[in-house]
Amino acid sequence: MINIDYRDKRPIYEQLIESIEDMTIRGILEPDSQLMPVRQLALELSINPNTIQRAYAELERKGIIYSVKGRGNFISGDIEKLRAERKRSVFNELHILCEKAAAAGIEKDELLSQCKKFFEEERGGKE
Repeated sequence: MINIDYRDKRPIYEQLIESIEDMTIRGILEPDSQLMPVRQLALELSINPNTIQRAYAELERKGIIYSVKGRGNFISGDIEKLRAERKRSVFNELHILCEKAAAAGIEKDELLSQCKKFFEEERGGKE
């Protein structure tokens, strides 16, 4: 489920946050489903429990998860805010890439063709 890349320059807690966000957006973690307890996840990933707690705290601050005292952490029922935030971020990155493409002399049709090719080949035709 959660993969940690120790060669990644980002801190482990940021990788955990991104992984949980991705699984939530893709529907792998459904609303109101319980996350693995901090100690159990720390043992499974062989990382410090404080790192897990830090990631969970940030996810709760963002509204992606909520905690129930004595019961654990759960996925929030409202993930539309997360989806909108992620979409906005991707579109910002896309805007920067389009500017770079234009500066490199890449025409709009060629760029769109590459995007279409990606969705057809890499994503199995899901657009």
